[in-house]
Amino acid sequence: MASANLRAELECSVCLDIYTDPVMLRCGHNFCRVCIDRVLDTQEASGGYSCPECREKFPDRPALQRNITLRNIVENFLSAQPDHKESGVFCTYCVDSPVPAVRSCLHCEVSLCDKHLRVHKKSPEHILCDPTLSMESRKCSVHKKILEYYCTEDETCICVSCTLAGEHRGHQVEMMDEASEKKKETLRNVLQNLLTKREETEERVQSLQEHRRKVEEKASGDTERVTVLFRDLRRRLEDLEKRVLREISGRAERISISIRDLEIKKEELSRKMRHIEELCNMTDPLTVLQESDTGDLCDTEDGHNEDRERHEKLLHDGGCLDVDGISHTLHTLSDIITEVNVSFYIQGAADILLDLNTANNNLHISDDRKTVSRSDRKQNHPETPERFQYYLQVLSSRSFSSGRHYWEVDVGGSDWWKVGMCYPSIDRRGGVQSLIGNSNKSWGLWRKGDQYVVIHDSKEIFLPPNISSNRVRIYLDYEVGRISFYDLCDPIRHLHTFTTTFTEPLHAVIGVWRGCIKICGGNRE
Repeated sequence: MASANLRAELECSVCLDIYTDPVMLRCGHNFCRVCIDRVLDTQEASGGYSCPECREKFPDRPALQRNITLRNIVENFLSAQPDHKESGVFCTYCVDSPVPAVRSCLHCEVSLCDKHLRVHKKSPEHILCDPTLSMESRKCSVHKKILEYYCTEDETCICVSCTLAGEHRGHQVEMMDEASEKKKETLRNVLQNLLTKREETEERVQSLQEHRRKVEEKASGDTERVTVLFRDLRRRLEDLEKRVLREISGRAERISISIRDLEIKKEELSRKMRHIEELCNMTDPLTVLQESDTGDLCDTEDGHNEDRERHEKLLHDGGCLDVDGISHTLHTLSDIITEVNVSFYIQGAADILLDLNTANNNLHISDDRKTVSRSDRKQNHPETPERFQYYLQVLSSRSFSSGRHYWEVDVGGSDWWKVGMCYPSIDRRGGVQSLIGNSNKSWGLWRKGDQYVVIHDSKEIFLPPNISSNRVRIYLDYEVGRISFYDLCDPIRHLHTFTTTFTEPLHAVIGVWRGCIKICGGNRE
């Protein structure tokens, strides 16, 4: 009767079955998650929500709070209920009409329904268990006695004879009920741990689903913006291609037009020459003197200087387009496009920290190891092979041997600095080879006053002095073999790219000769 009453309390009022994943509304009533979701879905069209049991109304769709306590009660209740239908065990005494058994007696080797269980003997030797068709499995295979004990040493169930005279004599044994409860307690702890892990997993799923929803919403706007951007870029490139091709074909056409104009000019000159010759051959002075267009005939300089200048310009033009210049510009654009595509896969700036063990003694490194400044007072660090002995430089503690990364430096606090990347094998003893960019082991961007230079293997390339930002980005693509420098103005300006094949890991390197510079932020990828 108590079991029946408990079952009634554990039934969902919607499906009238035992709760499955019970959840609770704000009014305190519980339902299966699937059931209440279905009810709320049907109520959504009406514009209001209410509890199916007490009819309390909610202005918005109510949040569903998982009822963990109720779920545990349901699971314990179900685990304690014998499944009569699936067991296929029927009462031994109900021969006229088969009735499912609720217990089996191992002593009598019979199965009993509720009615016959009530009149069955209750003496200790009558051991009751869940309904079973295999009584022999509940007895010792050696002594044919009921299994009543559990040997903790051999982790097996035994009978009383096994403990007294059998191979388990002298072993630590427990009553089966006691051992079973201990194992159940262990299993309950495991179950609770699994429940916690499942809940954490469900929360992660829900968190990712919510994040996916936000990403999808943002992706819609980003897709439209990127589509418009690339459509405009394609249009501009097509226009550029048409202009370049038009310029290529137009040069020969302009020369053809000039030839045609000169041919017309030549024909006109020939006509004048013939007319003059005719006048010169006349014997009648009156006719010669009365000729009305002799002024026009004698004006031989009309447009001649202009024709000469046009002729010289066309000859010296040579008809050659600066294809190398266009190619360089487009390849620079290609490099930028490649790195823009890469940025889709880079979550943030690499986490760069400065390595105090490599810092020159006249450099001060901040406690967070992100700011380096020139100090007039020596820091009294021990002189080690890792430390830069002469030049005011410091390496990052982190190195990069694969992948694509970038890091940024605020250089606004100094007008004399170098930033870049180098191999760990760079000279530290003070020779000129240890200066950033003065060997084939380092690549750098250098500012000295108003002068900006990129440098590698002592080869300098001077940059325009109009770098407008106080922030510089260094980008590394290790596998491709590319180190690029950018001025983080608006829009970002590409300064220079070095290309090579890297043979060692790379460290970030900073040199400061006046003031201070700072590594900006940084997140691990």
